[in-house]
Amino acid sequence: MADPSFDIVSKVDRQEVDNALNQTAKEAATRYDFKGTGAEINWSGDDVLLKAESEERVKALLDVFKEKLVKRQVSLKTLDAGDPQQSGKEYRITATVAEGISQDNAKKVAKIIRDEGPKGVQPQIQGDQLRVSAKKKDDLQAVIALLKGKDLDFAVQFTNYR
Repeated sequence: MADPSFDIVSKVDRQEVDNALNQTAKEAATRYDFKGTGAEINWSGDDVLLKAESEERVKALLDVFKEKLVKRQVSLKTLDAGDPQQSGKEYRITATVAEGISQDNAKKVAKIIRDEGPKGVQPQIQGDQLRVSAKKKDDLQAVIALLKGKDLDFAVQFTNYR
């Protein structure tokens, strides 16, 4: 039988992000402080595009969007929002919802596991995820606890635990 293992991934439930976006658009349409400011939020390919007539309103719209994401248990570490850019009479913010673990971040996590984790635990980088295997399930649980205790600058989930 193969050694016990689990995968470290960084995934986002796209439907939850879409629901948060729709709730934000609905709130922007009904809230008094957004009336007449041209506040809009919608998808632009894989990115989220926020627009308003003033820099303060577009930032406020971004705050509402972040609030909705938190309520839907989507980590804000997956959201990469730029600074407001002026485009004609309106201000725009382009926000990206990041998925997958980059090679650099995967190397950082593998180094943390090798340096601070229990002996005999092997991390392997597989594309945009990390597979961790060990002889004992207790060692894997120790690695999960170790990584949950770290303040990583990206969201991680633990899947495929066997």
